[in-house]
Amino acid sequence: MKELWLIRHGETEWNVKRRFQGHLDVPLSPAGIGQAFRLAQRLSRSQLSFHRLYASDLRRARETAEPLAAVLGLPLETTPLLREIDVGVLAGLSREEAEARYPEFIRAAQRDPWHTPRPGGESMADLARRLEAFLETLPAGRHLLVTHGGVIRAALKMALDLEGDAWRRFHIPNTSITRILLPEREVLAVSDSAHLETWADWLSDESVK
Repeated sequence: MKELWLIRHGETEWNVKRRFQGHLDVPLSPAGIGQAFRLAQRLSRSQLSFHRLYASDLRRARETAEPLAAVLGLPLETTPLLREIDVGVLAGLSREEAEARYPEFIRAAQRDPWHTPRPGGESMADLARRLEAFLETLPAGRHLLVTHGGVIRAALKMALDLEGDAWRRFHIPNTSITRILLPEREVLAVSDSAHLETWADWLSDESVK
């Protein structure tokens, strides 16, 4: 059995500005670095053993995974197979700019968001095929996979055998954890981001009456 802990990378400035990143090597923002350390602190206290730690080879994923490697004592293995979808010429554009420059793509993607490739890039179906190829190489065990929102949505679509565009409805926050069992295709958790709850910063036993 394989237990996958799929983790979206921490926040980047382009996430905040809502720009397409794709394969561009955008670093974490200061807030994203903080999220990565909160995640690492949480998993270091989990008392669970993880067999391997993998990450997309893009900087935002590597920077999220590095604190995990440090606290868990695991070597970090990177792979392009866990990259975000290749958005081609959309990289760096906002949604509004993409709509203005590539209206035919936007219309095609609205009709078939799974199979329509980004101009000069991949479709979600392409992404799912390379993700599936990577997952087939994994040995049994509990593995951490630090990756991207599109990859996690693709994994959920495949695990749940979702039809239509239901996969698009998942909200995947930065550094959230989604857990999937294979080959059972059982989803144990989606978008768990309890480590980011702000009440934990100030609440203490002394303040509770």
